[in-house]
Amino acid sequence: MADQRRSLTEGLQQPPPADTKVEKAFVFGKPAAARPNGAETPATQVNRAQLSTRIRDDYFRALKRASLERQMDGVEPSTIVEIIEEALEPWLKSNGYLR
Repeated sequence: MADQRRSLTEGLQQPPPADTKVEKAFVFGKPAAARPNGAETPATQVNRAQLSTRIRDDYFRALKRASLERQMDGVEPSTIVEIIEEALEPWLKSNGYLR
């Protein structure tokens, strides 16, 4: 075992240079597929603002449960934000606050 020991200065020496091609392939991966012009996802088109509010506990529990179950089932909308936005949009439109 003593023959496997190294001095501290040997342990602090620079390792041999790595293969830059392998490093770049790991970091950058495959290039993203090109999108046709104007084909942006809705998430990139919508700016979101911070909203903090309090809701009834039973609404929150039901919303959280719906969100988790929908995420597990792969059903959209699945996040709490998406569910709330989908529920608010018809109300805002029908009352003239959104076009």
